[in-house]
Amino acid sequence: MTTRPRPSLLDRLPPVRGRLQAHAGLANLTWFRVGGPAEVLFKPADAEDLAAFLAARPADVPVTLVGVGSNLLIRDGGVPGVVVRLGAEFARIEPQDGQRLRVGAGALDLTVAASACELGLGGLEFLSGVPGTIGGALRMNAGAYGGEMKDVVVEGRILDADGRLGTLALADYGFSYRRCALDEGTVFLDVLLQGRADSPQAVAERMAEIKSKRELSQPLRTRTGGSTFANPPGHKAWELIDAAGCRGLTRGGAQVSEKHCNFLINTGSASAADIEDLGEEVRRRVFDHSGIELHWEIRRIGVRNGN
Repeated sequence: MTTRPRPSLLDRLPPVRGRLQAHAGLANLTWFRVGGPAEVLFKPADAEDLAAFLAARPADVPVTLVGVGSNLLIRDGGVPGVVVRLGAEFARIEPQDGQRLRVGAGALDLTVAASACELGLGGLEFLSGVPGTIGGALRMNAGAYGGEMKDVVVEGRILDADGRLGTLALADYGFSYRRCALDEGTVFLDVLLQGRADSPQAVAERMAEIKSKRELSQPLRTRTGGSTFANPPGHKAWELIDAAGCRGLTRGGAQVSEKHCNFLINTGSASAADIEDLGEEVRRRVFDHSGIELHWEIRRIGVRNGN
């Protein structure tokens, strides 16, 4: 008796107007530059293409959304199912009445801050200190230098896991410290952000100050994933890590930054497992030293070593 070959995932997916790619490398899409491939990578043509795909995909196929990989660790075994990456169609920035911007989820945080500056809008300059895209910033209620997303969101559009379009008010996001309450299957499409009238020069000066502070305190020109652990209530993660003796700690090709010890670095030869295992060792040492549990701020996806 002969058996038919099992159809590939690509063969099971609905037709799209965008691009579907099997076994697509993801490492170079992340700031760490590590990790395995996507079983299938999907770059939708537009929101309608993405909605139709989500509505028609097989129910057993997981879908994972990624941005520019600034706060992301992809495990070495890759990501099963479909990885969705939003392109330029999702990165539009459009001025609205009332000192507001309509911003696509794929827009870079820094680009949004720069656009607001050009328009004489203050209140959004903190985004220049947040690596990544607006979609990621919404997912984790990103914040820095005195501002966070919950302070500036008015409302936004999303797709649910089945491709249904919805509109959310600020309260619907359920924002809290470095998280939102929406299901992981929710896809952010765009958001309306509230600024305030200000002079472009004053906004530019504040952005320059943020840039200077980041360059002085963070290992920006290394293969890193940004802030690794969220600050526990009443504490700073880096101080706890430093006090536990973890500054400069290594595991394989991964290292705790000497410059800012809440950053993990790929020194050039690290695997995703090196980075994740180093992070877990830091968590263990901090807990042993202080009794405080650190929680990952970096998003980790995929499987380890193909298992």
